Amino acid sequence: MNEFQPIPKAYVCNPLHHKTYLINGELREWKGACDEVYSTISSTEQYAPTLVGSVPHLTEKEALEALEAAANAYGKGNGLWATMRVKDRVEILERFTKEIQHKRDEVVQLMMWEIGKTILECQKEFDRTIEYLYNTLEEYKKLDRDSAHFQKKDGIYAHIRRGPLGIVLCLGPYNYPLNESFALLIPALLMGNTVIYKPPKYGVLLITPLLEAFRDCFPKGVINIVFGRGREIASPIMETGRIDVLALIGNSRSAIALQDKHPHKNRLRLVLGLEAKNPAIVLPDADIDLAVKECVAGALTFNGQRCTALKILYVHEDVKEAFLSKFTEEVDKLPFGNPWEVNVKLTPLPEPDKPQYIQDLIDDALQKGAKILNKKGGERCENFIFPAVLAPVSPDMRVYQEEQFGPVVPVRFFTDIDQVREEIADSHYGQQVSIFGHDVYTLAPLIDAMVNLVCRVNLNSLCQRGPDVFPFTGRKDSAVGTLSVYDALRSFSIRTFVASKDNPYNNEILENLLKTETSNFINTTYIL
Repeated sequence: MNEFQPIPKAYVCNPLHHKTYLINGELREWKGACDEVYSTISSTEQYAPTLVGSVPHLTEKEALEALEAAANAYGKGNGLWATMRVKDRVEILERFTKEIQHKRDEVVQLMMWEIGKTILECQKEFDRTIEYLYNTLEEYKKLDRDSAHFQKKDGIYAHIRRGPLGIVLCLGPYNYPLNESFALLIPALLMGNTVIYKPPKYGVLLITPLLEAFRDCFPKGVINIVFGRGREIASPIMETGRIDVLALIGNSRSAIALQDKHPHKNRLRLVLGLEAKNPAIVLPDADIDLAVKECVAGALTFNGQRCTALKILYVHEDVKEAFLSKFTEEVDKLPFGNPWEVNVKLTPLPEPDKPQYIQDLIDDALQKGAKILNKKGGERCENFIFPAVLAPVSPDMRVYQEEQFGPVVPVRFFTDIDQVREEIADSHYGQQVSIFGHDVYTLAPLIDAMVNLVCRVNLNSLCQRGPDVFPFTGRKDSAVGTLSVYDALRSFSIRTFVASKDNPYNNEILENLLKTETSNFINTTYIL
């Protein structure tokens, strides 16, 4: 689509062939087979994928070694990390956060090449992750302060805190491979769990500059990082039944497959961020310019490769001409290019087969009566397909049914808002919705219905995850558990307490425990 431009010296890809993995506090050298990591961004004038590097292709043997290390570190609840004082865990995470900031440039460069996200967005993701870490630490300290006292009821004293769940298997997504992986990892670790982390297929190399910080900051076996295929690494780990928490951001097929491997599903805690088909509803009295601006960004930021992306637009018949004429014009204005280019909005798709998948959705819709409304819709090159605005979309089309997770925008027209409400209620997904309108008598009943169908209603704005202090979750097939600075700490822990009858014998023991500070659990220390 664009003519080839030489790569600026600052962004030239120097392949990183990584040979170590982290188990039991050791960076172990791998001498076996490796998986090459390619970027769909071309480094040459004649298109060809670029070799970004390689990572170890570990086997079931190494996966089970990682599990054993995590189990030993947890020590059936008696391990150093699980029983450590809150302030000591906080100090370790503070040190870790400072250490990884020195690796910002390396991580950002690898992220840009691996997933094709713009350099500015990669920098924002890194910085947002650091901010998330500090906010989580503050929330953890507040949580501990709120627990640093005894409660008394019916002659019984109770000292109630949140405790770890055990061993966590963590798998992150490719679209936010640092931020969303850390949104699982960090709260799981802070609450005293031990973790096995397998990075995503795309976005795998960017974790490697951080391995030394993980090794140097955490006790042995608390965090174990392994590379390889999910079915060869995650499946045998789950089959042992020793995993207490499955933390995954990805698709429901993977989540279900891994759950099915676990022999004791009733004991398995799930923290899942899954698919979404977030709709936008453009009402007759909507501010069209505002709706167009938010829907373009909502549908096509990072090429639509976000679970929070707007993946279907419901537009009222009375405003469809006004909305679509401006919307299609703005979509066609979006500049496509390499992620280091200034002001670029659309970038190469990291999955080599994604352009063909999007093409298949377009072809299916065209065969069933839809049309491409924008002039550039469906234009292709080796690593991209330009967003197609499709209308009118009907329920029998794949683009209506499937989460496209890429650059195509289905549009459905309506006259009766009850039709829209019914379709959203019948959807398999229930993460968010965007509503564009002004009249409160129209908005009020729609909002009151939508809050019972999705978990976030965005008024005259696009769907998004942040700010990270707000709850991030979904209904139905979209999520299990809640991720936010506040909620994630609770998702990876359980309330537990020590109870004591109010009598002189027990009270003397409690007073001595507090005075001597011999218990890490029973204490009323206020962490500043």
